[in-house]
Amino acid sequence: MLSQVYRSGFQPFHQRLLPWVQSTALSRSHRVQPSTIRHVRSWSNIPFITVPLSRAHGKSFAHRSELKHAKRIVVKLGSAVVTRGDECGLALGRLASIVEQVSVLQNQGREMMLVTSGAVAFGKQRLRHEILLSQSVRQALHSGQNQLKEMAIPVLEARACAAAGQSGLMALYEAMFTQYSICAAQILVTNLDFHDEQKRRNLNGTLHELLRMNIVPIVNTNDAVVPPAEPNSDLQGVNVISVKDNDSLAARLAVEMKTDLLIVLSDVEGLFDSPPGSDDAKLIDIFYPGDQQSVTFGTKSRVGMGGMEAKVKAALWALQGGTSVVIANGTHPKVSGHVITDIVEGKKVGTFFSEVKPAGPTVEQQGDMARSGGRMLATLEPEQRAEIIHHLADLLTDQRDEILLANKKDMEEAEGRLAAPLLKRLSLSTSKLNSLAIGLRQIAASSQDSVGRVLRRTRIAKNLELEQVTVPIGVLLVIFESRPDCLPQVAALAIASGNGLLLKGGKEATHSNRILHLLAQEALSIHGVKEAIQLVNTREEVEDLCRLDKMIDLIIPRGSSQLVRDIQKAAKGIPVMGHSEGICHMYVDSEASVDKVTRLVRDSKCEYPAACNALETLLIHRDLLRTPLFDQIIDMLRVEQVKIHAGPKFASYLTFSPSEVKSLRTEYGDLELCIEVVDSVQEAIDHIHKYGSSHTDVIVTENEKTAEFFLQHVDSACVFWNASTRFSDGYRFGLGAEVGISTSRIHARGPVGLEGLLTTKWLLRGQDHVVSDFSEHGSLKYLHENLPVPQRNTN
Repeated sequence: MLSQVYRSGFQPFHQRLLPWVQSTALSRSHRVQPSTIRHVRSWSNIPFITVPLSRAHGKSFAHRSELKHAKRIVVKLGSAVVTRGDECGLALGRLASIVEQVSVLQNQGREMMLVTSGAVAFGKQRLRHEILLSQSVRQALHSGQNQLKEMAIPVLEARACAAAGQSGLMALYEAMFTQYSICAAQILVTNLDFHDEQKRRNLNGTLHELLRMNIVPIVNTNDAVVPPAEPNSDLQGVNVISVKDNDSLAARLAVEMKTDLLIVLSDVEGLFDSPPGSDDAKLIDIFYPGDQQSVTFGTKSRVGMGGMEAKVKAALWALQGGTSVVIANGTHPKVSGHVITDIVEGKKVGTFFSEVKPAGPTVEQQGDMARSGGRMLATLEPEQRAEIIHHLADLLTDQRDEILLANKKDMEEAEGRLAAPLLKRLSLSTSKLNSLAIGLRQIAASSQDSVGRVLRRTRIAKNLELEQVTVPIGVLLVIFESRPDCLPQVAALAIASGNGLLLKGGKEATHSNRILHLLAQEALSIHGVKEAIQLVNTREEVEDLCRLDKMIDLIIPRGSSQLVRDIQKAAKGIPVMGHSEGICHMYVDSEASVDKVTRLVRDSKCEYPAACNALETLLIHRDLLRTPLFDQIIDMLRVEQVKIHAGPKFASYLTFSPSEVKSLRTEYGDLELCIEVVDSVQEAIDHIHKYGSSHTDVIVTENEKTAEFFLQHVDSACVFWNASTRFSDGYRFGLGAEVGISTSRIHARGPVGLEGLLTTKWLLRGQDHVVSDFSEHGSLKYLHENLPVPQRNTN
């Protein structure tokens, strides 16, 4: 067994013995109680933080987000999790990862208990080794080496395997937990220990005492003596359940010990509505009592006594007793290293059992509705989609009072909680609504031939013609913060492009988003496609939404640079279109006009400093220092109360300089500006490429040649000459609106309007054409003739 420990990456036992004795003695004599823990530590890549843990037991958690408050937790490790694929021996790497996660949670002040399988598999490995060794010796003595290949291993009785493996399994756990200065204790139980009142009280008292001493109890059925499971009437009520496998043991233990959370790890992702692997199988995110009839159970796992049906029954029994339950995959190499901590953090992992059914649809159901609604939307005539958008524009002005009243509620609730720039973004006004309505009508006008437009026609051969046409991307997920005006803009673009839409707004705009979404659905209802646009109101975390790769085709974040970066990091297999930062530059050339510069700088920086297209860095040619033009710029910024940060070169020219910039790659989003000095237009371009975010960059000059050089060489989504950075906007570009600004080097870059939400498909029309007709001896030849494309309607 110790050789296995060494192979799994631990130090040899003699090197660990002395510190283990010291740490164990210290932990037992000077144990720090969970309530007094204050330090922040970490093991591996899993953070260790202290969390407030206090909850009266009696009712299970209603939502995943509440699981972080769980104090007492049982983790059940199924046989498939603990054992190797050959069912002989333990999966040491996986087991070490689980021990690490349990240790992290234990050291956060939680009370962890393990219900583990593995004794039979571990014993089987030991007994097989002993049998092979004894057989090889006997046969070598009597029959010669040539018969060793024919040795057969007899069928091993499970109880004997359990007896041989139990001590080794516990020794392995003890060695692993020792790495984290945690003590573990083994408890073997049978069904009688729960049904005999005295034994049950003894077991309860032992477990409570171990938890009080900050020891992790490791519980298992005593498979060396336990009788075979018999059919009975268990699982009929809270007080009746027989311990016939580790699933029922974990459930009984969880209720007996009044635990907050039971985590059941198996070899499947969770509970599916049909056997995993079948074509239509879908993972059930949340399972409610009474849903059993909608589930078809398959066979039991490859090892162990129970199957998914046994797990569900045990889980529902524990849920009925006041313990929350999550069934998840503990074997997948990509998630097993953090599956337990992810569950406790409330992440969308496995199947969560809840007694509280939400009033509305789940996000998965909303995704399906958006998909089917979007497909219906795409089949409408262009005039019908335009009519929906016009109706939405009318509703924005007709229902102005109701919208502003809802927005007022959001503003009042956000007062004192949000920074001034975010409050400004949150605010709606009559002028904003009027501008929104005008932009929506522009979208309606430009959408007439967006979907189904022919981009290319090719005659492949006689009577075989190919077309490339525009089609919707599918289902869009748009996540936005503090910007309720974003909702009707994005909704109109989704309608015009025939895309289904999932919207996730910030909670600070709850009231505004709700009424705007209702108006969008009212407009969609005139042509029976109300469900194409869905507002996600459940407690879905953004990170969880980014994992729905089977129902979302494109994610578009609109918000802070931190939000965009988090989404880009969290998105698994889903493209993200957006920009993480808006570090916009303006280069003032030596030949810049005095009259133009101050107007352009003021508008770019001061008109709306919280916008992503606001100026953040002003690059000034060295020859302009100590000139009237430079003085005018500084005076204007002082009047506008803009805080100046000096770049390194600019600071070197000044005797008393403003605060030196901490980073030249900063998006302030406020009345703050970095000023730096450059020697030439090429140095300005190099600075932009090094410190910019490829968003919007401007040159101010009267020299056309210099301006064209700048326009051609700056590699950003938007590059302007003698124009404010604030023009980088879908409405100002004439797109009607935008879903965001993309700095990615994909098909859509800069302000993304209607065109950026379309992709293409190929249509081939033939008459019994087969590829073999075009072979060397075939009867047909490829023509590949370009055909005229229908003219686009620009009215």
